[in-house]
Amino acid sequence: MRFPKNFLWGGATAANQCEGGHNLDGRGLANVDVCPAGEDRSAVITGHLKMLDCDGNHRYPSHKAVDMYHHMKEDIRLFAQMGFKVYRLSIGWTRIFPNGDEQEPNQKGIAFYRSLFEECHKYGIEPLVTISHFDCPMHLIRQYGGWRNRGMIDFYLHLCEVLFTEYKGLVKYWITFNEINMILHAPFMGADLYFEPGENQEKIEYQAAHHELIAGALAVRMAHETDPENQVGCMFAAGSAYPYTCNPKDVWEALLVDQENYFFADVQSRGYYPSYAACRLKKNGTFPEMLPGDEEILKSGTVDFISFSYYNSRCIASPESSSEEAEGNLFRSARNPYLSFSQWGWPIDPLGLRITLNEIYDRYQKPMFIMENGLGAMDTPDEKGYVDDSYRIDYLREHIRAMRDAVAEDGVDLMGYTFWSPLDLISASTGEMRKRYGCIYVECDEEGNGTMKRIPKKSFYWYKDVIASNGEKL
Repeated sequence: MRFPKNFLWGGATAANQCEGGHNLDGRGLANVDVCPAGEDRSAVITGHLKMLDCDGNHRYPSHKAVDMYHHMKEDIRLFAQMGFKVYRLSIGWTRIFPNGDEQEPNQKGIAFYRSLFEECHKYGIEPLVTISHFDCPMHLIRQYGGWRNRGMIDFYLHLCEVLFTEYKGLVKYWITFNEINMILHAPFMGADLYFEPGENQEKIEYQAAHHELIAGALAVRMAHETDPENQVGCMFAAGSAYPYTCNPKDVWEALLVDQENYFFADVQSRGYYPSYAACRLKKNGTFPEMLPGDEEILKSGTVDFISFSYYNSRCIASPESSSEEAEGNLFRSARNPYLSFSQWGWPIDPLGLRITLNEIYDRYQKPMFIMENGLGAMDTPDEKGYVDDSYRIDYLREHIRAMRDAVAEDGVDLMGYTFWSPLDLISASTGEMRKRYGCIYVECDEEGNGTMKRIPKKSFYWYKDVIASNGEKL
């Protein structure tokens, strides 16, 4: 017993990290467009440095990214050569609605994604679409305050209505929000939130989260009503939290971190606020304001499947523990002495993926989908541009092996796997181009200079064999 015959192998990207063309064909400015590379990025994406427009003092690599906007057909063809069954991508909200509050969509944006989906189907690739992937029109942030404003629900649902209607028959797999729990770790990137002095940050975050949860539930209902073939999933950044030691205080802190991460999926899968969250939020005075009918909306709009990203596990220590902090991730974590680390300080923990899969399936008993999993590294091409990225193959091999064990030996219900990422793109956490994740090398530097030539790496051919053997040949 291995992977099912209909297992969906593929790869994942995000519009704001690969498309470029940030001001072409009517596209409007989005929150991710004003997040710079460099030392100010962390303060901006966490909402502590207010930046509502671009300036001449910062670099914005995502404006050009890897120019998939002009290389889309070439890229899809390369994905097909790898044997993709599914391609997970996101919609650039401002390609469809440049300001976000228009009544009529931008037809050039509609046409671009239609062409992309048709290109996928030409090769037998199923599109899997994230509706909102760290992507919101800046006009909605300046005018309405982003997701702190309940009015965002209507703007989001209008986007959904257009997508579900325009692409009926072309797309049947949808994700409401990418890594929705990043609201708590990168609030501006995740939910368009920035904070003024004296504001209660936690209260604003959970109020925005509530608005997204309501919007997501209504989107599930709308998707099912528009086309019974539609399947809609939630998506969160996962990774089991290990206690740093067997000290009960460390165990307790790890439990709290797990609950914080699972809160969003708990609501989206079960249809109500879990008791641990309701109790603590009320105690802290941060429970969100609800309108009559909200509880029924959540209950009637639960997701069809659970999807998540997994890059690493976390190691959690109590304040009294003597532990070294790990580097490189937006999630705070103690350094796990039993693991190796990437060039950016992220722990590498394949067994942690199997543990996470079991925990999620035990918790929800719904089909799962691994939406992101990959290794960021500084790839060095030879004189012909070829990259021998055996280190990436090692990373992916061990994680796929752990995933296979979870399916074959533990009985988890797994729909598919879309690794991050089929081609190099701009890193979300650092804004860098040199932090490469792809199986396809893109000839482009930190300043956006280069031919944009696509060159398959060693991992390209390895992953092609993995798919062809349905995960048997690793």
